[in-house]
Amino acid sequence: MAPPQGQMRPGRQLAVLGFIFVVLYLLVFFSGGASGGWKDRLEPRLGLDLIGGTRLTLEATNSVDGKPPTSGNLEEARQIIESRVNGYGVAEAEVVTEGNRNIVISLPGENRDLRDVGSAAELRFRKVLKATDGSGAAAAPAPSPSATTAPSGSASPKPSGSASPKVSGSAKASASPSAGGQGGMAPAPGASATPSATPSAAAPSASASAEPVPQSIEQQRQAVQQKVGAAAWAAASGLQAPADVTADPSLAGKLKPFGTLSPQEVAVLPTEMQFNVPTVTCAQLDKRPAASIKDPKQRAVACESGAKYLLDVAKVEGTDVKDASAVLDQTSSWVVSLNFTGKGQERWTALTRESFNNEGQACDQTALGQDGKCRVAVVLDNEIVSSPEIQGVLTGDSQITGSFDSKTANALASQLRYGALPVTFVPQEQQNVTATLGSSHLQAGLLAAGIGMLLVIIYSFFYYRLLGSVIFLSLVLSALLVFGALVVLGRSIGFTLTLAGIAGMIVSLGVAADSFVIYFERLKDEIREGRSPRSAVPRAWIRARRTIISANAITLMSAVVLYIVSVGAVKGFAFALGLATVLDLVVVFLFRHPIMTMFARTRAFLSPRVSGLGRALPARSAESGTARNPRVKEA
Repeated sequence: MAPPQGQMRPGRQLAVLGFIFVVLYLLVFFSGGASGGWKDRLEPRLGLDLIGGTRLTLEATNSVDGKPPTSGNLEEARQIIESRVNGYGVAEAEVVTEGNRNIVISLPGENRDLRDVGSAAELRFRKVLKATDGSGAAAAPAPSPSATTAPSGSASPKPSGSASPKVSGSAKASASPSAGGQGGMAPAPGASATPSATPSAAAPSASASAEPVPQSIEQQRQAVQQKVGAAAWAAASGLQAPADVTADPSLAGKLKPFGTLSPQEVAVLPTEMQFNVPTVTCAQLDKRPAASIKDPKQRAVACESGAKYLLDVAKVEGTDVKDASAVLDQTSSWVVSLNFTGKGQERWTALTRESFNNEGQACDQTALGQDGKCRVAVVLDNEIVSSPEIQGVLTGDSQITGSFDSKTANALASQLRYGALPVTFVPQEQQNVTATLGSSHLQAGLLAAGIGMLLVIIYSFFYYRLLGSVIFLSLVLSALLVFGALVVLGRSIGFTLTLAGIAGMIVSLGVAADSFVIYFERLKDEIREGRSPRSAVPRAWIRARRTIISANAITLMSAVVLYIVSVGAVKGFAFALGLATVLDLVVVFLFRHPIMTMFARTRAFLSPRVSGLGRALPARSAESGTARNPRVKEA
């Protein structure tokens, strides 16, 4: 018998649902990115809290002039950091902003040190004007031109006459973050015969950083002046060259308070004072906050292998570098090759020319190399990578040499290639989650989801009996849809399932259970009003549908708002909750209602004990089965 006109055909909805399943799992098994065995293709992309990995939080700090980071600068820094991480060969890292000053880097499945990706990587080429001892020893005579206080090197064109003369230096550099945790390049000690530092003279006092530091440079400088005292400040201000405390022993006592300053306080001292005061040591200078010597138009002071250098303004900057790559030189040593832009090449050539000729006798005798030529310091952030002596006018590309290995050379090249960060960062907590701990988290999350689903199913069969099978099948189909969507979304948009995402899916079980209760209770109401079960099903659906859609729409809107305004793990929770809610609506329309229409045509549906409709169904005599109750309404 053909169904009456206007009556739904449940087979069509079920066929559409079957088509969706076929398409979804074809994408799971055969879409782009699917590789390996069948089991491998069914694995969703898991977060580091489920499979282990590394999470690092970088906090943006106020610059020395007290200006906080802007949202635009923070987003630009996020993009640069993401490019740096991906440049390491890591394609699954997640780099997101958190709040108005934090950037969080998550690297699932791999434990590695990520702190160097947050270094500013501001490259400057500065001519070395003067050099003095930076150890903080009580007596430190000014080094003579023949002394080895400053490492020397060579920067002559290659014999082959190629366009890539090699800029090299005998100073051995390391690409590990400095002791101050600022990142960048720190020279390895022992590269020259510089007298070693005396720790007791160089170390700042424990109370040096206890006082709050004002925001503006002028206020900070006034606070430092009050701390060292008027006599010490006046003595330091009167110095025109590095102080010779052997000639005036009383001067050592006057300048001693500068040795108690913290690196943050040393950073606000005038440049000449940082260089001329012998109690301002390299131990303090190397630990200055990031961006302490950021201004390329001002002279700066930096250290290399225990020697303190007065550096000229930056004539060549990192923005003049077109490309940087880690390569092996002719001696099979790792170097960073620099390719300059057109304007950058002109500036580099001009800098090497004035350094080679020592134009205007700008370089002091203490700063000259072994052959009497000026040296150019390659400065990355606050640290000197190397300071080779310029032995020719360089008209081509150049190389930065140092004690690099493959990892450190590629790290430096990546930093230079993707540009300097517009914001300075301080690495906060770095969390390493082992694979074992991640696996236990995954098992706990799946167990919680399984228990939640089991409780819903048990209650459904206890209260609704036959209708409980509809709930059970709906939850299974919804779970299969969610799982397939997770796999596909992980490959296409990089969605990562975390513990928070599992929590969002568990919450969605409650939303699904609510829609069941609404539908089935409305069905009971229709039967109590005298309608037959077959006619009650479509009428109950029409009345319950609006409520179900409204409830799911509210949940979906909440998930969308939460996703927009939240960060980190909460965003994953919101995405998973919204995804599960949408797919639950698909199951409601394409499976739950059609299957209920089919059940309404069976004899078991008419039995109160089997269907779970209880007293809503009128008592029927198994023997009579002839006359219908005249009170029963047919739709």
